Amino acid sequence: MSDDKPRKPISFTVPGTVQSEATTIATVKVERKPVAISTKNSAVVIEETTDVFNNYAELDTPIAAPLKRGWTIGSVFLGAVGLLVSFALALWTDALITRLFSRADWLGYLGLGLAAVALTALLVILTREWLALRRLDSVSQTRERATLAYDDNDETKARDIIEKLDKHLKSQPETASGRRHLDETKGEIVDGRDLIRLAETELLAPLDRKAKSLVLGAAKRVSVVTAVSPRALVDVGYILFESFRLIRQLCELYGNRPATLGLLRLAKNVIAHLAVTGSVAIGDSLVQQMLGHGIAAKISARLGEGVINGMMTARIGIAAMDLVRPLPFKAEKRPGIGDFMAELVKFGSEKTK
Repeated sequence: MSDDKPRKPISFTVPGTVQSEATTIATVKVERKPVAISTKNSAVVIEETTDVFNNYAELDTPIAAPLKRGWTIGSVFLGAVGLLVSFALALWTDALITRLFSRADWLGYLGLGLAAVALTALLVILTREWLALRRLDSVSQTRERATLAYDDNDETKARDIIEKLDKHLKSQPETASGRRHLDETKGEIVDGRDLIRLAETELLAPLDRKAKSLVLGAAKRVSVVTAVSPRALVDVGYILFESFRLIRQLCELYGNRPATLGLLRLAKNVIAHLAVTGSVAIGDSLVQQMLGHGIAAKISARLGEGVINGMMTARIGIAAMDLVRPLPFKAEKRPGIGDFMAELVKFGSEKTK
């Protein structure tokens, strides 16, 4: 036996041979982005996929804008039908009052008085609707003028916009402190951009926080109701109801007070904007991303569908904010779907416990 201690094993290269990288003991792990492999025409096509769940910017819709109104064949048709219906109602009312007078004079006068009351109420309703539409148009014009004043850095236009905005939000108690602070610093700022940014921070920031709370609350209610409802028709009906209520609440929050026609116009603008930008059709891809990240394992499949519906409701709320907010987002960050996604997923996870 030898007294020599055993030596540690070593590696060496035999002269005349080339050591390949595949035979080395240490390997370098190179990270790459996830890819999707599909076969097409007997060839392998590799397409790089994007992670839309972590990239919230891709989920955010572009800024919504009012639709441009004009005469279309549909509006001409509806106008003609409306006039025909009005003539028919007038002839029917005239014939009815004539027949009442033929029965008894007091019946004729009673019918005439009721017709006058109905006509007066109709004029009041039409006037209210017209004023509500004017308010919405005024808000849209104020937002456009504020954008121009900000881009041009025009102090005169900015002060005029702030004065109108102060009157517009005078009835909102959340803006009392901001209006007082703006009045105290009226002569200290001469830069148009700074005036617009200060007005947005002092007057609209408190309303924005409340608006986000309204949007999140509506999204949570939709996620719960659509998760437990037994019929898809009930889901659609409740989403429409909650969306209309959310749009009305946001209008009232920003001092617009819409009537029926104004609310319908806003809903039309919101739905048209989401349809044009393709935001309504992201549900399937978003579900796949959620499944890929294991989030669906934390919540039930049914409640996961409810969370998706809640996120769609949040998108409607974001688009509605763009349309009813009297100033563009300059100093304040525009809310995105990422601001609500984490809360909705957390809310869905808590409901399964």
